Amino acid sequence: MLLQRLSLCSRIPLDPRRHVCRLLTRPLTQAVQTRAHGSSFAHRGELRQAKRIVVKLGSAVVTRGDECGLALGRLASIVEQVAMLQNQGREMMIVTSGAVAFGKQRLRHEILLSQSVRQALHSGHNQLKDMSLPVLEARACAAAGQSGLMALYEAMFTQYSTCTAQVLVTNLDFYDDQKRQNLNSTLQELLRMNIVPIINTNDAVVPPPEPNSDLQGVISIKDNDSLAARLAVEMKADLLIALSDVEGLYNSPPGTDDAKLIDIFYPGDQQSITYGTKSRVGIGGMEAKVKAALWALQGGTSVVIANGTNPKVTGHVITDIVEGKKVGTFFSEIKPAGPSVEQQTEMARNAGRTLASLHPDQRSEIICHLADLLTERKEDILAANKTDMDLAVGAGHLPSAMIKRLSLSPAKLNSLAIGLRQIAVSAQDSVGRVLRRTRVAHNLELEQITVPIGVLLVIFEARPDCLPQVSALSIASGNALLLKGGKEASNTNRVLHQLTQEALSLHGVTQAVQLVSTREEVEDLCRLDKMIDLIIPRGSSQLVRDIQRAAKGIPVLGHSEGICHVYVDADASVDKVIKIVRDSKCDYPAACNAMETLLIHRDILRTPLFDQIIDMLRTERVKIHAGPRFASYLTFSPSEAKSLRTEYGDLECCMEVVDSMQEAVDHIHKYGSSHTDVIITECEETAEQFLQQLDSACVFWNASSRFADGYRFGLGAEVGISTARIHARGPVGLEGLLTTKWVLRGDGHTAADFSEHGNMKYLHENLPVRQSLAGQRDSN
Repeated sequence: MLLQRLSLCSRIPLDPRRHVCRLLTRPLTQAVQTRAHGSSFAHRGELRQAKRIVVKLGSAVVTRGDECGLALGRLASIVEQVAMLQNQGREMMIVTSGAVAFGKQRLRHEILLSQSVRQALHSGHNQLKDMSLPVLEARACAAAGQSGLMALYEAMFTQYSTCTAQVLVTNLDFYDDQKRQNLNSTLQELLRMNIVPIINTNDAVVPPPEPNSDLQGVISIKDNDSLAARLAVEMKADLLIALSDVEGLYNSPPGTDDAKLIDIFYPGDQQSITYGTKSRVGIGGMEAKVKAALWALQGGTSVVIANGTNPKVTGHVITDIVEGKKVGTFFSEIKPAGPSVEQQTEMARNAGRTLASLHPDQRSEIICHLADLLTERKEDILAANKTDMDLAVGAGHLPSAMIKRLSLSPAKLNSLAIGLRQIAVSAQDSVGRVLRRTRVAHNLELEQITVPIGVLLVIFEARPDCLPQVSALSIASGNALLLKGGKEASNTNRVLHQLTQEALSLHGVTQAVQLVSTREEVEDLCRLDKMIDLIIPRGSSQLVRDIQRAAKGIPVLGHSEGICHVYVDADASVDKVIKIVRDSKCDYPAACNAMETLLIHRDILRTPLFDQIIDMLRTERVKIHAGPRFASYLTFSPSEAKSLRTEYGDLECCMEVVDSMQEAVDHIHKYGSSHTDVIITECEETAEQFLQQLDSACVFWNASSRFADGYRFGLGAEVGISTARIHARGPVGLEGLLTTKWVLRGDGHTAADFSEHGNMKYLHENLPVRQSLAGQRDSN
């Protein structure tokens, strides 16, 4: 309905009562603080501080594909974003195209109507002749379209209680000092009154642009790109957002095979790019946009060029840019010392391919050398870790569990080194292992072999011990690795990464493991779907959930929750129950494999075993939350659980009563997270039914849930625990970082050889696998 009303706005008189603007001056204190103008923002994350923003809408953004009329849905979403930012306390200005297209639509309609009337009068209502439209002059179209375009903007912004004002300018308005001052004063006053100025060149009277007419240090107004840049600098805007019909700036014309989107563009880089053709409408082009952007950047205004026509992102492209997300091309004057994350990923991929081609002994040698370095350089590691610990304790905002994970000790480093040496042994027969051999036909042999996944992105919080573990697993599996650690462990991570690269240098693959130290947001990293093959989050359940939501087309290996159950059966041993329940809950309550729900068979209630369980939990200071059924059995019950699907991550747990093993299984299937679940019983038949029926990644009989760990499983280390239904499940070690490929070796075979007219037959004989590595074939 909104778009239907808006499409008629140029022909329906506006009701002045509905267009009363809030002509209130801005309060002294705003949600967005004003900053001193003079230098542009150095990083995308700083764009959140932008107070005054110019949004330039190119012709391709505003107009429809047929170039006759406006793209109303697209325009409405842009208006909504601008109004939202305006209501946050920012000062928004729009430089818009579209008057010519809107006018062309109106004039064509009027001409067709006039011609049809004349044809009808001359032909006596006979069949109308074919009517051809004359070529419409752009200035006339602009004159006819300006009023309708402005009425459309006014009607749209009114929906958000936002007032607008039209400002038409020409090049002369910037060359004449008095006119320029008047324009500046007018715009300043409009912004002060919380009005969104909508600026456009007065195309009805503007002369054609003169080539090479730029003055010394001043850009001339040739199109709306140069107008937006000039206006942004004149008004000391913090940010210029130029929306076009391409994703941003590419190193070569978009659509070509080698074209790559440039995330950040620096002055001086223009010689390294090749410009393509102009957009389907408008008088500018990417070259004009880059020139205008660099001029604005030099004047102290940050610039982002992005796509305003993609229906997948149009509804949030402007707000995403202001929030600092990686959208389009960001222009920056400050070039970072190190490579970009895209360059790091490319380097890791190239080095990873070399790593995968090394002999297993060489990969094992790298891992063993890293294990040696962890003990030889422990003073350097512990000194860096002390710096991180002091900063974390001084900040005072990290919980005690995270402080514990952040801390390293000589014993921890020794334990890490032992785990790495276990991984080195496993690396001997990992990559290139032949899993299956089949003789398809005579001299046609098929093999299925293990290969690396490709490029892994591991995101971990304040747990520096994760870095050497994951690095060793990636080296052993021949995968390239991108690491993004928590800032709390930045000093420790830097030293550990340096040691990792030192170990990798033994065989010339230093770049296979990269530490992302730039100001990349996790959400931005998760969008690199063409560069990263698998994301592995290591941290809180909230971190995992955030990454699973943010990942765009990249598989995520992990679990969002660790709601682990321990079921105490009627035939359970007293000693085993106390030991297992205590260890499952109290050994490390923050771990994902800690018990969160204790299920008790009904027959155990009001028995000495039940009393011992309660006494032990009280002694360990575990807070009990009663499930609804357990609460019904008690006169004075503990606090009732708000949810039976809760991961407490602390000395708390839920306790509930069930009537049987089957009811326990049903409860776990309904409320669990398919992580790790335990049965305690002396009845083998009951235990086997539990182990068979329960669909979790780890299912234990008479053992603590804390055994769900790669090190305890003998994997050397783990990259995480997965509750996924495909690929790896449970603690993921070396095997979980491998996939397979099929290798077929023939002798000129073709599919036609096996047709009804061919001379060959399929054999499909399974052959013994007698070698460990592909490429080292036996004689059979």
